[in-house]
Amino acid sequence: MKSLLGSSSSSTIGPFFSYSQHIPSKPRPLSVSFATNNSRGPAAVSSTTEHMNPPPPYGGDDHQSPVNKKNKEVKLWGGRFEESVTDTVEKFTESISFDKALYKQDIMGSRAHATMLASQGLMTDSDRDSILQGLDDIERQIEAGEFVWRTDREDVHMNIEAALTDLIGEPAKKLHTARSRNDQVLTDFRLWCRDAIDTILACIKHLQIALVALAKKNEGLIVPGYTHLQRAQPVLLQHLLLAYVEELERDAGRLLDCRARMNFCPLGACALAGTGLPIDRFMTSDALGFTAPMRNSIDAVSDRDFVLEFLSANSITAIHLSRLGEEWVLWASEEFGFLTPSDSVSTGSSIMPQKKNPDPMELVRGKSARVVGDLVSLLVLCKGLPHAYNRDLQEDKEPVFDSVKTIIGMLKVSAEFAQNITFNRERIQKALPAGHLDATTLADYLVKKGIPFRTSHDIVGRSVALCVSRNCQLQDLNLDQLKTINPVFEEDVYEFLGVENAIKNFSSYGSTGSKCVADQLDYWVQKLDTNRDTDQK
Repeated sequence: MKSLLGSSSSSTIGPFFSYSQHIPSKPRPLSVSFATNNSRGPAAVSSTTEHMNPPPPYGGDDHQSPVNKKNKEVKLWGGRFEESVTDTVEKFTESISFDKALYKQDIMGSRAHATMLASQGLMTDSDRDSILQGLDDIERQIEAGEFVWRTDREDVHMNIEAALTDLIGEPAKKLHTARSRNDQVLTDFRLWCRDAIDTILACIKHLQIALVALAKKNEGLIVPGYTHLQRAQPVLLQHLLLAYVEELERDAGRLLDCRARMNFCPLGACALAGTGLPIDRFMTSDALGFTAPMRNSIDAVSDRDFVLEFLSANSITAIHLSRLGEEWVLWASEEFGFLTPSDSVSTGSSIMPQKKNPDPMELVRGKSARVVGDLVSLLVLCKGLPHAYNRDLQEDKEPVFDSVKTIIGMLKVSAEFAQNITFNRERIQKALPAGHLDATTLADYLVKKGIPFRTSHDIVGRSVALCVSRNCQLQDLNLDQLKTINPVFEEDVYEFLGVENAIKNFSSYGSTGSKCVADQLDYWVQKLDTNRDTDQK
């Protein structure tokens, strides 16, 4: 990784895990699915929004008769059924249009499961080898865009298993031994979320590095600090930028904590009760990089707390980014004029030729609503479900896919924006005198003179009132004027007045004093160069 002191030009985080195919550099229809096949006939998935079906015409599908079994492929679960499901039900219940994003994790889990079954004598080594070779072939087909995803095969699991059966025959029928789609999908989903967290952590670190680099470029620049969006006290710009870095570090910590709790393996829990077959759940757990198998098979297949926690962490990150976006949008306005984004991260108006809009950060602020909405959707989905599995839980994936795609985009564009803005020193310095930013420092001066703070507060309040009546700043009052308010004022008071002197007088740990901020900056330069091995390439 380049030094923090190096070029501030935009870098690409990589390599992404398999989800990278869903985070294009150029906009395309929102989807978390892989390559589609639009020349394969009606059974193939022909659109990334295939699952969003228009309502049937009046008197249409609502009244259709059951489709005869012989007209459709027999479902892998179809042994006890005399009739096939209707087209309407099939389209409504399919999930392949979005859960094919899990194909890599599904194949990974099947490899581990087949290897375990062979080691336990539940299939022959020859059958295992055929399965592993077949899975390799299917994975190559998918990644080459040649695989036919079929809605009549419902989901990613059935599509891959049916394709494997077509490819290698009887050995494929042994793969689902001691496995249900209930534990299979949770294994896939935990693996996918684990990889997604790793990518988000890399994006967080990339943004932190961009903010630290921006702080280093603006050493000594004092800006107004605000409370209630009213001027409060002077702060170093570096101090504010490092506040964002601190927030992002806690965001990363929440994701790491979530990842640790997520990293337990459901595979082998089967539908809900486990199995009487002699499987080795510890073997598959180890093979897939999990900490251990989940202890309770009912819990393993029924709860989605790991994705609720994941989306909660994403939502908090999104809120932090939204606040950053709000601040920079305000500062880019003519009313503030504190920063100027480069043309490369700005847009214009279709009617007003003069406009230069900080659209990326406005959309960071706006897209935070999506991330929070994804969390709320999943919370409501899960709130009333009995144990163990319910088909409602099919709806858990799209909010997660959307949350991940959105938060990655927000982090990446925020980093790029940070690399392409300039703070306007002259405009900021002209703005500093207004607002009596040194008033609290003057109160501290009086405390050092032995005046109780509440009394000091009143004295400074009356001093500010005098300034307002005379249209001047505290440092403009002469000593006689100050002494008319309270005789405790002495000549050394002017060492506390003015924003530069105010900054010099901050000394508490974590404060905006120059030495304190320099220490904070050094800490982050070292930490981001050495910790969390998620460097960009």
